[in-house]
Amino acid sequence: RCAWPGDDPLLRAYHDQEWGVPTTAEPALFAALSLESAQAGLSWRTILQRRDAYRRSFFNWDLAQIAELTGDDVEALLQHQEPDGIIRHLAKIEAVITNANAVLRLHQQGLSLAEITYAYAGGDARSLARELKRRGFRFLGPTTCFSYLEAVGAVNGHERGCFRFPVIAALRDNLLRELTLPLT
Repeated sequence: RCAWPGDDPLLRAYHDQEWGVPTTAEPALFAALSLESAQAGLSWRTILQRRDAYRRSFFNWDLAQIAELTGDDVEALLQHQEPDGIIRHLAKIEAVITNANAVLRLHQQGLSLAEITYAYAGGDARSLARELKRRGFRFLGPTTCFSYLEAVGAVNGHERGCFRFPVIAALRDNLLRELTLPLT
């Protein structure tokens, strides 16, 4: 196993079952990008503890519903006092809404977040951040984008000796073949 989860049961479960598993499901990709952005300046454990609150607050990652949130909705999210609730940070909350709209614009253009994401499977997080920003995404940079690429398996972040490394490598390669993207 990779060293980063240590003995923490929450981190170990995430590492062993979720981290790096490739998907083309837009809600799952959007959730990963949103949570990686929310993590900026915080521990990943903090975000994992709050995932259920994010799912509830953002309609189980339904892009159309998120895109319709208003300033009053944002204010309500900022005021919510739920233990282990979402991070009450204005720019992070507004970014979820802005980014949902950006994904919907991708869809209108016949593109998907999956296509954009896995086009950067070589790990060029700086270029991915530029591309996403060019397309209207907010509150992300190269560090967030690299963590996102690892989280969704576009980059295999598992240590070579980790039992998950070969599993994720095979899943990633199969997904890239399905998307007809180059294996990098």
